[in-house]
Amino acid sequence: MVRVTRLLALILFIAVPVSAQRLPGNVVPEHYSLWFAPDLEKETFRGRETIDVVLTEQSTTVTLNAAEINFSQVTITAGGQTQTARVNVDEARQTATFTVPKPIAEGKATIQIEYSGILNDKLRGFYISKANGRKYAVSQLEATDARRAFPSFDEPAFKATFDISLMVDSGDTAISNGKQLSDTPGPEPGKHTLKFARTPKMSTYLAAMLVGDFACREGASDGIPIRVCSTPDKQELTAFALEAAQQQLAFYNKYFGIKYPFGKLDIIGVPDFSAGAMENAGAITFRERLLLVDPSNSSLPTRKNVAGVIAHEIAHQWFGNLVTMKWWDDIWLNEGFATWMPMSAR
Repeated sequence: MVRVTRLLALILFIAVPVSAQRLPGNVVPEHYSLWFAPDLEKETFRGRETIDVVLTEQSTTVTLNAAEINFSQVTITAGGQTQTARVNVDEARQTATFTVPKPIAEGKATIQIEYSGILNDKLRGFYISKANGRKYAVSQLEATDARRAFPSFDEPAFKATFDISLMVDSGDTAISNGKQLSDTPGPEPGKHTLKFARTPKMSTYLAAMLVGDFACREGASDGIPIRVCSTPDKQELTAFALEAAQQQLAFYNKYFGIKYPFGKLDIIGVPDFSAGAMENAGAITFRERLLLVDPSNSSLPTRKNVAGVIAHEIAHQWFGNLVTMKWWDDIWLNEGFATWMPMSAR
């Protein structure tokens, strides 16, 4: 991730003791199935979630991260038995503990959650962005804001696969980490549902959900589809970014000897965005001024800066996304590699 300032990250690590942030570790996620239904007008969203987990020991409780989440129903299924869980939210620690009457045996279990959340105005989690007299729903989950979009084991070491789908207004589209698999009407009036391909294993902070009238310029590199997307009024400013991304992806594929692992690459300019750019797996988000280039009036330094930021974020698809630090105190390593790699790509 490229930030305009590093102060926020320093505050994050200093303000809260590490011990207060850690989950117990006795429950390990393997797969998330996530369904979102954002209501842009009301600035809220509904969610349905299934998490496949493994318990390392028998327990009557499961603790995960959640912030600004309202739980409707939680059930846990293991050994053919489904139990309704009681939910206890700890707002200070940003956790939710699910307690069931009978112990869950060591081994596999499935957690099913129905909940709702806020499309906030804080540029974090799943939030509201505004441009051209309308609203967009976009996500920024690093460092610890996936928990505002979906209850989760929101630590970088807890990598899992993800199936994501979104039900959005009929005039809008959605972008997520995987390739779009289907686009079907409904099931609610005035809506359509987009389903996306299962991701490789990744950390929660790399999930991405974007909803609005995005327009995309399409290309490809080494057989990988690439799109650069923006609000419709800025689509003519995406050509340079697409050219840069195509060249850089081909370079990294050759340099690393490991082909780009996420199936497709979307690069999206977001109207309201706190970070400079964010390396969500397969769906990189950007502050508009660091991505969009006027083909007639841009300077050479401007183009170099945009190309450099794109190269930084694409490098993260290997350093940070494919290989991930266990905890945030080692983020300097993948940021360091991602900063160094654009120099090699020149």
